[in-house]
This record gives sequence, structure tokens and C-alpha cells, in this order.
Amino acid sequence: MSYEKVTQAKDQLVVGTKQTIKAIKSGHVGEVIIAADVDPFMVEKLLQLVEKMDIPYTTVDSKIKLGKACGIEVGTAAVAIKQ
Repeated sequence: MSYEKVTQAKDQLVVGTKQTIKAIKSGHVGEVIIAADVDPFMVEKLLQLVEKMDIPYTTVDSKIKLGKACGIEVGTAAVAIKQ
């Protein structure tokens, strides 16, 4: 389901952990999708931020599938959907 949501929101995506954190801090994020198959250290700061800012997030099983849903050829640990 979340892969479909990412595919449908292509023009509203922020791809990558660092870019997602920047977008959250600027207040333009409605939801975050995080890949479960990444090193927890990579997304620790992001998880703390979404919980602090009370932003809904979903976990998906594969960073490769998440990257493909974004239209890129590599995997990504996190994606934000702008409001």
C-alpha cells in the first residue's frame, strides 16, 4: 500500500534521509515512509524527529522497492510526502 502511495505522489516527494529531515524542519511534510531493511543508525535521528513533530510514518520492507516507487534506480532509506 505505501509503495502505491509513493508512486501516486511523485510530484510531492522528498527522497533521502537528509532531505527528509530538512523538509520536516521546514514544516512541509505530511507523512514519512521509512525502509525497514536499513541500518537503524541511519534513520535514528529521523525517527526521533517524526515522533517529536507528531508526523505519521509508515515502514516498508525494502529500500530497493521504495527507491523504484520514487522513480530512482537505487534504494532509499526514507521518503517524505509533502503536504
